[in-house]
Amino acid sequence: MSRSAPAPAPAPVPVPAPPAVDELEVKARLEDPDALRSALVRAGAVLEFQGDMLDRRLDRGGRLADRDEVLRLRVFRPADGAPAYGVLAWKGPHSQRGRYRHRAEAEARVADPESVLAILERLGFAVSLRIDRRVEVYRLGQAVLRLEWYPDMDVLIEVEGEPAGIERAIAATGLARASFLAESLPYFVAAFERRTGRAALLAR
Repeated sequence: MSRSAPAPAPAPVPVPAPPAVDELEVKARLEDPDALRSALVRAGAVLEFQGDMLDRRLDRGGRLADRDEVLRLRVFRPADGAPAYGVLAWKGPHSQRGRYRHRAEAEARVADPESVLAILERLGFAVSLRIDRRVEVYRLGQAVLRLEWYPDMDVLIEVEGEPAGIERAIAATGLARASFLAESLPYFVAAFERRTGRAALLAR
């Protein structure tokens, strides 16, 4: 009695990638973080996170940088001692949309960021940039505002959302609209170093 050949294994079913979203944001340098915090509270902003935010950008032989793409593992360590968690993100090439900096972005929350980092390193990725910040994250309407303290650099505020929400949030800060720029962190680092004559320190 002949034995039939085993059935071929089914072809893997491709899993669609989660859709990227459009990230719009602006940044500004803060002279008085305490006054800004008070203005946000008066406007009804809700504090969503307070603690350390540690960024690890990863690349493999500069391939992502060459395409103006970013792979970033961001670790959040809450100030209240709650368990840390991470967010793994991909960002596409940057552009400017009107008065806002734009990137396509896809991200996923991860419960064990150290293991995720180890996996990425096993796949050949290496940390290309470290950024350590203490942050306060507020939500006001449809916008997210983040105050950022670096080891030795200016205090910054980032506002992210849709244009209408961003503009309402900026108005609530009481700061001049012209101080909010469609620029990324290196712009503010360079401005700090020109003004102070010393190198900025972004990681501990």
